[in-house]
Amino acid sequence: MRTFFARNIGPRGRVVRGFAALVVLGVAYLSHTVWLSGVLTGVGMFMLFEALRGWCVLRACNMKTPL
Repeated sequence: MRTFFARNIGPRGRVVRGFAALVVLGVAYLSHTVWLSGVLTGVGMFMLFEALRGWCVLRACNMKTPL
């Protein structure tokens, strides 16, 4: 399990993922429906976790990502 959570994205990918997380959280804040803002907040927080940790769930599952 330790290798599943090992760092697998570089500094460039972390910056892109962090920026995308902030955009998603901003859209969640501006959303007018409660359920949509809740879903977007959850997605944004998970993306922020990935950026801070340097880990990507898709790469951990052996999927190729561009960054």
